[in-house]
Amino acid sequence: MILCISDILNHEQLTRVRAALDDGHFEDGRKTAGWHARLVKNNEQMAMASDTARALRTEVEKALTSHPLFQMAVRPAKMTPLLFSRYRDGMTYGNHVDDPVMGRGEGRLRTDISFTLFLDDTDSYDGGELVTDTTAGEQSYKLPAGAAVIYPSSTLHRVQPVTRGQRRVAIGWIQSTIRDPAQREVLFDIDTARRQLFEREGKTAEFDLLTKSLANLQRFWAEI
Repeated sequence: MILCISDILNHEQLTRVRAALDDGHFEDGRKTAGWHARLVKNNEQMAMASDTARALRTEVEKALTSHPLFQMAVRPAKMTPLLFSRYRDGMTYGNHVDDPVMGRGEGRLRTDISFTLFLDDTDSYDGGELVTDTTAGEQSYKLPAGAAVIYPSSTLHRVQPVTRGQRRVAIGWIQSTIRDPAQREVLFDIDTARRQLFEREGKTAEFDLLTKSLANLQRFWAEI
């Protein structure tokens, strides 16, 4: 399941995030790429050692993980620390698949879901589309500032070259409590249906039955 989620960050938050990125120190993005991905990766990533950078990460992570639609879609067990990437004129990231396991020690996790949170207005830069290679063909994503796209980490994907301006994004990876993407989609559909039913009719017997089914399916499938 590939899902676009709007309005994760509001205008005020985006203003703060962009100001912090403007003042931040960026390094060669190849430092965090696997040996083969380094061959096609040409971007920059913000150094996260400063207090300002850590506060920025905390604010964006909180906004992301507290968003109801994000929770419904990914059902997170663990998440990598956010990375802030920057693509300037001519920068790109060729076709690659994200590493299946990331982190070290207790922070080690299986990457089930990847996400890209867009931080700049679409008219402020040209190019920079995220392109995923799916069974339905290639799909391109260039979302409004504050919106995110989530997709299975098993997906072959790339970032098109930026030809004007700069493309800044927050990226990360999630280990879900539900490993199987088809099962996550079933849970997402049931959860969506029961919430729509609740908004229309309140807490009915049908809502309770859907809630019971949702909870029991999670008991069958969850890995904790």
